[in-house]
Amino acid sequence: MKTIDPDPGKFAEALASIPGDQPVVMLNLLRFRDRAVYDGVESDCSGREAYQRYGEQAIAHLKRVGAELVWRGEARTALIAPAEEVWDEILLVRYPSIEKFVDMVKNSEYQQLAMHRTAALENARLIASLESGVP
Repeated sequence: MKTIDPDPGKFAEALASIPGDQPVVMLNLLRFRDRAVYDGVESDCSGREAYQRYGEQAIAHLKRVGAELVWRGEARTALIAPAEEVWDEILLVRYPSIEKFVDMVKNSEYQQLAMHRTAALENARLIASLESGVP
């Protein structure tokens, strides 16, 4: 199943189930479109280029809430995954709390720039996780 944007109904669930006093690390799995699609119209830029536009502007929003990009890399071979789950890039972003993440994505300025993310992606996953301290 292809998904791109967060389900707003999941925010309340995340706020209720994730302790507010703990940092949360978001695992982002990204599959880019060949060509970005804005409002149903294919763009002259690639999905990767549109995501770059998003990323350049999103950094300020991450900093505003005290978040940081922990790791970014190119996905290669999935050893355990359904055949249709193919990813181009992986990001790990640490937020001081789930509340800070929700605050960021609900910010009107952030929502305006998120159009580049939506245009860029063919498929995505965003998984909230807590550090367990287990090696």
